[in-house]
Amino acid sequence: MIPETYSDGISEITVTGSIVRIDLMSLSPSERDANGHPVPMVRQRLILPADAFANAADLMQQVKTSLIESGVVHPGQAAPGLPLREPVPFAGARPGRNTSPNFS
Repeated sequence: MIPETYSDGISEITVTGSIVRIDLMSLSPSERDANGHPVPMVRQRLILPADAFANAADLMQQVKTSLIESGVVHPGQAAPGLPLREPVPFAGARPGRNTSPNFS
């Protein structure tokens, strides 16, 4: 049997050189924030070479398109219990450069 991992989402993606680290998170069953919502917690990390990440991103985009076309998800829809997050530019952002603080 192949081990399976459940994830409520991705909490962070960090790029260091040619390595991409993807932190998988799930909502805590016991910890709550000030508003009583479950706190997201990192559960596992995927580490991929950049070319494998790019191939995975292409495949995920194809699946996303299929899910939208079939009506399973709607563009911009967050998973239940998870807020949509807007990208936040960091202070060192320069035009024409990656604006993520997680890119080195």
